[in-house]
Amino acid sequence: MKAEQAYPLPIALDAMGGDYGVEPNVAGAVAAARAGVAVLLVGREPQIHAELAKHAGSSSLPVRVIDTPDVIGMDEHARDVRSRRDASINVCTRLVKEGRAAAAVTMGHSGAAMASALLTLGRLGGVERPAMLTHLPAKNGFVTLLDVGANADVKPGYLAQWALLASVYLQVVEDRRDPTVGLLSIGEEDHKGSQLVLDAHALLRGLHGQGVNFYGNVEGRDIFQGTTDIVVTDGFTGNVVLKLAEGEAKVLLGWVKEALGSSLKAKAGGLLVRGALKGLAKRLNPSTYGASLLLGVNGLTFIGHGSSDEQAVKNSLLRAARAHESDLMGRLTAATAAAAAQRPG
Repeated sequence: MKAEQAYPLPIALDAMGGDYGVEPNVAGAVAAARAGVAVLLVGREPQIHAELAKHAGSSSLPVRVIDTPDVIGMDEHARDVRSRRDASINVCTRLVKEGRAAAAVTMGHSGAAMASALLTLGRLGGVERPAMLTHLPAKNGFVTLLDVGANADVKPGYLAQWALLASVYLQVVEDRRDPTVGLLSIGEEDHKGSQLVLDAHALLRGLHGQGVNFYGNVEGRDIFQGTTDIVVTDGFTGNVVLKLAEGEAKVLLGWVKEALGSSLKAKAGGLLVRGALKGLAKRLNPSTYGASLLLGVNGLTFIGHGSSDEQAVKNSLLRAARAHESDLMGRLTAATAAAAAQRPG
């Protein structure tokens, strides 16, 4: 194993999390380590070491195992994090709290991960509720959507806070200057939408020029057109949008594959466009974008799909490392403090 001091602060990965357990987590960690990211694999040591042994040269990589036999399964209760201190997700968030890890990453129980992050790390000052932020493929590359599942019932103020946090994130981590923010509604006009949307719209208008570049209302079709860099909505609606987008992408790729295999002429044409289709499939694949960032907690926490594969795990670790190296937490803390100072009273 190479000296740890030669690498940045490691990322703590819940090695047992997800539908497929240790295999994709270890494979993704090894791939990320080969790209220069130090990883702490948190979970059942015998299983992790057995999986690591399948990867040639892994002993020389910046990968270390932290043994914790307890794991909160996908079918268990999120509230179990309170009584099971040494569950793998709790160890991950505690490593972040103690400054021994740059971020916590899990493909496991999302509710348990959110509960653990809130319990261990707490919220950023001035943030009432954290939100899950993710990327979706769009016309101009990707669009940032939040909340995608942390909060089904929200207040207008939450949406305004998330718009500010997401704006900082895109500027710091994704290098997007002055990102635009859209509020998801049923029409572009200011007077359209639920009472939540109307009230949030007024708050976002008030923040325009104060860290938020508010475009106005956007409709569902605007998300993939890339009308704005960021789209904010409640967690119920955002989760529906996310799952709909992922499901539709899978169906569309299936239709293309079916069409290209429907005749000899179609198969010949398929050979000519195979490279382009591979690029399209990669762009539409959720694994390309990795885990969702739990934005608003006082420490970097990323939560991925239970069905995540090696690529998703690797990209989640790379994204977490990039967020840490960009000092995202420091910038978020400064932005929320500045927003609080500007509020009347």
